[in-house]
Amino acid sequence: MCGRFSQTKKKQDIKKRFNLERVPDDLPQLFNIAPQQDTPVVLNPFPSELALARFGLVPSWSKEEKTSYSMINARAETILEKPTYKRLIKSKRCLIIADGFYEWQKKGDKKTPFRIFLTNDEPFGFAGIWDSWGEGEKQFYSFSIITTTPNKLMAGIRMPVILDPEDEAGWLQESTPINRVLAMLELSVREDGLVSG
Repeated sequence: MCGRFSQTKKKQDIKKRFNLERVPDDLPQLFNIAPQQDTPVVLNPFPSELALARFGLVPSWSKEEKTSYSMINARAETILEKPTYKRLIKSKRCLIIADGFYEWQKKGDKKTPFRIFLTNDEPFGFAGIWDSWGEGEKQFYSFSIITTTPNKLMAGIRMPVILDPEDEAGWLQESTPINRVLAMLELSVREDGLVSG
């Protein structure tokens, strides 16, 4: 599971890395993003803009503006089996902008947090699905991070899908065939691209 992550890079770094035209001037540096927090994302209808969306999917059909912790992540292996996720993976994909994520290692009764990030310390994009809820001034976007089976470094825990930079544009294109989309979820970053600290 990926329940906490970070995005601490500055506006210009994000703009350049993701080839964006519009990034908010007041882009926050977020060191410990938790569920229900607004987070920088790129939504597929607006691939050149950075938006803010709530961490924890609230489907458009939901009767309440309430985030379920069970909807902060979606499993890649079963994403086509759940009606809500199946609809969104086909038409509402997003990049969640991050520069690290946290996992906890248990030793005895103690849990120690570790931050996992790229060896080059560059920002990256998690694969995500999104939806909008509400209307007018009450409308907001929300998302789930897609997780997959772990690589060697992450053995024993669910790993968020970190998209290859070359796949990011295709991930955001609604016309990308679903078999190609699913293949991207299997090509998460190599073991030598991550470091824990």
